[in-house]
Amino acid sequence: MSEIRAEVRLPTKELREDLPFFTKVLKMRMDTIYPADDPTVAVFSGHGLRVRVDASASEAPGTLRILVEDPDGFADGERVLKAPNGTRIEIDDLNPPFVLPETEHAFVVRRLADQAPWVIGRAGMHYRDLIPSRLGGSIIASHIRIPDGGPVPDMVHYHTVGFQLIFCYRGWVDLVYEDQGEPFRLHAGNCVIQPPEIRHRVLYASDNIEVIEIGIPAEHVTTIDHEMELPNGRLDPERRFQGQRFVHHKADEANWKAFRLKGYQSRDTSIEENTGGVAGVHVVRRGEGDPEWSRHEGDILFTFVMGGALTLEGEGKEPYRLSPGDAFVVPPGMATRYSEPSEDVELLEVALPGAFRTISD
Repeated sequence: MSEIRAEVRLPTKELREDLPFFTKVLKMRMDTIYPADDPTVAVFSGHGLRVRVDASASEAPGTLRILVEDPDGFADGERVLKAPNGTRIEIDDLNPPFVLPETEHAFVVRRLADQAPWVIGRAGMHYRDLIPSRLGGSIIASHIRIPDGGPVPDMVHYHTVGFQLIFCYRGWVDLVYEDQGEPFRLHAGNCVIQPPEIRHRVLYASDNIEVIEIGIPAEHVTTIDHEMELPNGRLDPERRFQGQRFVHHKADEANWKAFRLKGYQSRDTSIEENTGGVAGVHVVRRGEGDPEWSRHEGDILFTFVMGGALTLEGEGKEPYRLSPGDAFVVPPGMATRYSEPSEDVELLEVALPGAFRTISD
């Protein structure tokens, strides 16, 4: 780690009272103190931080957050403290446990025609929220576009997630992933899963690229990795990241089979297998027979309409005629029917868990 050259300045009225607090309670090292006869300034370092406590400082005391591996064994287990100089100290876990919120089930229909303006997010990308309620924080589904192609101002980063899918809806995008070899082009109709904390970077995009991104849970941390360079000179397609393998699914290599719903067929992306059953992803199109009413026993069932049209019927609901860009969520136990599908209908279905029971009514 490079030498700490920046400081946070904090005020004090009586420096002598702060010395034992910062050194003994917060376990920081005192680096300098002056003047010798009547100290008014002391500099402490620790926890990747350098703090100057200064009697001549006029600003408010502020807050310091200290992240440690064992919060219960630090500062006698206190999580919030107040220094003699008034500074608020928050003690938190350096590696907090990953918690998935409990799903708040709801029937959701999100139409492209009814949408609010796109929001500009990370790296200048435009985001459209496909599940506004986020089902209680359990999932985020975003329709993302980059209007002007070219180099993407992205950095090597990773996400602390339970599951993450990138499905290329239109155009193409160049990506590179940790331990997955050289950069590659993700074409329309293909997808990747980004296993938890795999380092990656978006490099270049075509004009009007559009992707569907699914993240579990809705609020997850993105961390920039300033040390790793990609590609990292290693190819290990079998590597597991917290139990999940990287997947680059290619449409032209997939097989179509009967889908769980009558009247449709699908191509499996192998994501259920490679996530250990965490999630399943299918691309769905018109098949044999007439659609029937059914219920599912999964937790989250999200669908995005990529092409054609269908009518979504739900018990106690008015039918919705859906077209490309529309999305919906069907809660477990609710009877629905995907009726009147056009011959060119194409759907993206994401299910958590990957395997669940579907019951025909």
